[in-house]
Amino acid sequence: MSVKIFSPSSVPVGAPLKVCPQGYSCCTLEMEEKLSQQSHSDLKAPISQLSSNLQSTFKQRHSHFDQFFRELLDNAEHSLNDMFVRTYGLMYVHNAELFKHFFQELKRYYVSGSGAVNLDSMLSDFWEDLLERMFQLVNVQYEFSDAYMECVSRHTEQLKPFGDVPRKLRLQLTRAFVAARTFTRGLALMPEVVNKVSTVSASPSCVRAAMKMLYCPYCKGQVALKPCQNYCLNVMRGCLANQADLDTEWNNFLDAMLSLAERLEGPFNFESVMDPIDVKISDAIMNMQENSMQVSQKVFQGCGQPKPGNGFRSRRSVKETGFTGRFRPYSPDARPTTAAGTSLDRLTTDVKKRLKHAKKFWSTLPESVCAGERITSRDDCWNGTAKSRYESVVMGNGLANQVSNPDVEVDITKPDVVIRSQIAVLKEMTSWLKAAHSGNDISIDQDEDGSGGQESGSGCDSPSCEADRDIYFSIPPTPINPRVFKVVHQETTGGDRMAHGSMALALCGLTLALLAPHWR
Repeated sequence: MSVKIFSPSSVPVGAPLKVCPQGYSCCTLEMEEKLSQQSHSDLKAPISQLSSNLQSTFKQRHSHFDQFFRELLDNAEHSLNDMFVRTYGLMYVHNAELFKHFFQELKRYYVSGSGAVNLDSMLSDFWEDLLERMFQLVNVQYEFSDAYMECVSRHTEQLKPFGDVPRKLRLQLTRAFVAARTFTRGLALMPEVVNKVSTVSASPSCVRAAMKMLYCPYCKGQVALKPCQNYCLNVMRGCLANQADLDTEWNNFLDAMLSLAERLEGPFNFESVMDPIDVKISDAIMNMQENSMQVSQKVFQGCGQPKPGNGFRSRRSVKETGFTGRFRPYSPDARPTTAAGTSLDRLTTDVKKRLKHAKKFWSTLPESVCAGERITSRDDCWNGTAKSRYESVVMGNGLANQVSNPDVEVDITKPDVVIRSQIAVLKEMTSWLKAAHSGNDISIDQDEDGSGGQESGSGCDSPSCEADRDIYFSIPPTPINPRVFKVVHQETTGGDRMAHGSMALALCGLTLALLAPHWR
């Protein structure tokens, strides 16, 4: 700020002023008013600068994380497509839309949450659809009606054709996606809160106090006299009393962000779930292949014996599925290890430092403003009335502590509405972060209104969920016989061996293809 120089000869000595002490003065009422306007700008400038730096920091981190997660999803989709084209050939190509839809829904869930996509239902539909397609491929000698396939898909979870992969993947995907999208939303919220809080206007009493602190020495002809540091602290703690009240919920929010960042580095690591998802789905297909006879037997017992297909020829069926047994081996080294030119570990390490540095931002604003060359800690300073030591006690932070502020009139009965609303926003976001830390999803509306939704489970991970259950088939639709079966293990009869033998012929080429990704 440039120094104002006034000519004493042009100003009457002892001109009555509203803010500065009476007596010899270089100022008039008009000049005092102009200095009040200048002090308003001087008061706003350092706060705006500090706030802008904080906004810029977390806008960049939000952009980095969001771009990283989106590119990870794209990379995973491309990796699966490349791997499955090489490994499964035409069979995958003919069913590629199933996997394309799978990734489209994952991306939609990342952007919009459970309000747009029910992740549990989507994953269940995916495995049911995959079972239907694979069941028909491994039983090409039969014809299946739509009603029969509905019977098969209804019991996907009970049949467990893909082993434990669907349960584990559901749990991993839900936790990783909930953590990733909630953390990203938290990063996006920070600049929004800072922007709204930093634009809160200073009260008239605050502007008068700032003018008295910064420019009354000028009116006394003491241009080089600097305000006392404790005097400055009382003025700024009075002026920023409402902002300081944001600090508690701000710190709670940052603690929740740091805790969720730890989860992202550990058990909820988005990168470690998405990067090998092609191999995990391939493992599930392998499980189905290895247990296809047992799965088929259970289905035949529960849903009825299907009709043989017309003109079935095993050689043609194997050929048409695209299984030739000649596949290039898949190398995991070919998979990209990073997205957006970085890794999740590097991103979280950086953002954790920034989050820790942002703690107590609002309560330390007065100290940040009352620093530098314009303020002095020496005793020969401007104390509001003269060049002398500042004797008053420094007030604490927050609105309630300003009752006896000697330098700023603060109405503690009227908290700022904007800041109170942002306290509520932070409190709500903190609850979402804590839910995500436990693996639970609370639907977060990504629209500008910021409204939330309802919580849904992340998936059962208790021991009871892992226990195998007896397979009971409910009454299937006609024309299948309306009977209820409990599947029990029986000795294989000669007729069963003949049926299994014809099935084995059709599975021969499929076995070669599905084993390919495991020969590494």
